[in-house]
Amino acid sequence: MFEEYASDERVGVRRLLDGYRKKEEALRVERERLLVMKSFERKYADCRFICGIDEAGRGPLAGPVVAGAVILPKDCEILYLNDSKKLSPVKREALYDEIMEKAVAVGVGMASPARIDKINVLQATYEAMREAISKLHVRPDILLNDAVTIPEVDILQVPIIKGDAKSVSIAAASIIAKVTRDRLMVQYDEILHGYGFAQHKGYGSQEHIAAIRRLGPSPIHRQSFIKNII
Repeated sequence: MFEEYASDERVGVRRLLDGYRKKEEALRVERERLLVMKSFERKYADCRFICGIDEAGRGPLAGPVVAGAVILPKDCEILYLNDSKKLSPVKREALYDEIMEKAVAVGVGMASPARIDKINVLQATYEAMREAISKLHVRPDILLNDAVTIPEVDILQVPIIKGDAKSVSIAAASIIAKVTRDRLMVQYDEILHGYGFAQHKGYGSQEHIAAIRRLGPSPIHRQSFIKNII
């Protein structure tokens, strides 16, 4: 098309070609970024099933911690895949659907607020991650984890600092965990009125803290996290 209309001087045609060139350049840059994010997947390419692991919700005052486990096909391309925290809610939702459509396997695990209070949030996160792995319908050959090494797992693990920005597998897992948890907090907001869970997702915003002091803790608040507030 560029060759066919290269000599066309019409303003509309020139604008159209310029627009397509910008889109092609943006696509090239995005694919180069994704190529860098596949460096760990290339490093362990001998493994048939490479699984990314990540969590969402370790820091909030309310709600569960959720872990995602995702195995992507070797030739999979999901444009704009990234650390879920760097994406807008609309983009996360769209990528969630694409991941669920294209992934070889997806597993999700959760640990409740009560479980977090009982064994602490780190141990609860490990439990959620083990549950997510157990829900995969194929056994991974290797786990690429965001920063942690999961106890009681007999699969080769590679902890990667800030892995959700360095590995497409971990990024996919972070999106699955984040969207799953956000959707759950919206559902809680429909039942537990006044706390604003749909807006802050359980994190310690000023509005959330004020609601706890006004209404008292809800059944999904982490007592060990809010004892200083109440």
